[in-house]
Amino acid sequence: MRALLLIVLVSQLTFAQKAVPLDVKVKEFDAYILKAQKEWDVPGLAVAVVKDGKVILSKGYGLKELGTTNTVDSKTLFQCASTTKAMTATCMGILVDEGKVKWNDPVVKHFPEFLLYDPFVTREITIRDLFVHDTGLGNADFLWGIMDIPSDEVLRKMRDVKPTYSLRSGFIYQNIFYLVAGKVIEKVSGKPWNVFINDRVFQPLAMTRTYPTTKEASQENRTKPHYKIENVNTVIQHTIADEIGPAGSVWSCADDMAKWMSVMIDSSKYPGGRLLSANTWREMFKPQVLAPIGFYPTTRLTKPNWTTYGLGWFQHDYKGRKINMHTGSLAGSIAIHAQLPDEHLGIYVFGNMDHAEVRHALLYKAFDHFALGGTRDWSTDFKNLYTGLWQAEEKAERDFEAKRALNTKASFPIEAYAGEYSDPLYGTLVLTVEGGRLVAVANNFLKASFDHWHYDTFRGWYDKKWYGKGNLNFELGTDGKIAIVDFDGFKFKKAVKLP
Repeated sequence: MRALLLIVLVSQLTFAQKAVPLDVKVKEFDAYILKAQKEWDVPGLAVAVVKDGKVILSKGYGLKELGTTNTVDSKTLFQCASTTKAMTATCMGILVDEGKVKWNDPVVKHFPEFLLYDPFVTREITIRDLFVHDTGLGNADFLWGIMDIPSDEVLRKMRDVKPTYSLRSGFIYQNIFYLVAGKVIEKVSGKPWNVFINDRVFQPLAMTRTYPTTKEASQENRTKPHYKIENVNTVIQHTIADEIGPAGSVWSCADDMAKWMSVMIDSSKYPGGRLLSANTWREMFKPQVLAPIGFYPTTRLTKPNWTTYGLGWFQHDYKGRKINMHTGSLAGSIAIHAQLPDEHLGIYVFGNMDHAEVRHALLYKAFDHFALGGTRDWSTDFKNLYTGLWQAEEKAERDFEAKRALNTKASFPIEAYAGEYSDPLYGTLVLTVEGGRLVAVANNFLKASFDHWHYDTFRGWYDKKWYGKGNLNFELGTDGKIAIVDFDGFKFKKAVKLP
């Protein structure tokens, strides 16, 4: 027995001698971030890590804007994008705790004006359904992506969106229902979502550099988004998500996200009390629906056994532990928030480069480095993975271009294609001829210019070049005249001129 105890004591002493001090581990991770930033060619990052209730890292890396000397720091504002969703779910949880709403209440109980294409779904959809992407509707981001309309008009148009699958029979990521959740919060609390989240979440947690919308966000110390256009890192315009605010409009910084993470990991406790009851906090992170295991390409390497979605959180297993996480993506801006609850560990990453998937690399590296062990170079491995995916996309584009039928002519002179086209759901598309090209303007908002490509197809760049190239495909009616234009999957009918 004494010999066994001696072996145990020696083993423990050896482990203690090999244990790396936390400050050293933080320095090692800091160096890894710098290396990964360069490997992924990201202009600027901001990273926060919390462990056991303490902020062990909150720091900026690189530049807020290429071509300047303006460096990122821990107070630089970035777009939270879809990591906002967990905040909106927390707002609803607060109202659940106050007894003003229940997760399984029908939406129409609190928002009677709510109306979808299918009366059954309108009647049956619950508050919980708004948060878990199981409503039966496909992606409806065109309601704010190709038109500039207020949020109430976005919700009104939802009644014209036909269902893609049956209620609760699948999973298709859906931003608009978080906007519906925001409207319910307003109806129940008497405060607009942006006011409620500021009063009940940001202010109690002393998140003084966090703003619900772009309109409200400070202009001071703010990053610029970047996109690689024809392989050149280019500063672009911010995508404004204010009209679907509860789904992704919050702006914040690394320091404030460290506060938010600490509270959410510690069952929503903060110095002034707690945001949510213990039961509601557990409900937030309880798996609600199955999510497609390949939703994130990273699963090709992490190989989870299961993937689920909670109330505003993706979830999966990693090295036998549960991860709660969510990405955020708007044109030129990225974010990720991930928690390893068993280890009281969380990481938040901001970036100002479109789909800079270094965010995933830093997530798994942090969990390995500060908790689970392992020396895998996730940055290199994910870079190889995504490089392959990007190359496949580029090949698909080249293959498409190669299918062009040369030396063909359009059915009509270019002026015949001009005019006004419309659709009850997609709005209005106006085509004009400028300098021998067709110029398309959708809903007085989205613009692109097209040259004849082949037959009755025209192809060209969007004015916002980070949208890439688009196509106009014209269809003729039985009378041989132009009847319909397909604008990158959105079909508009040509307006008939009355005599």
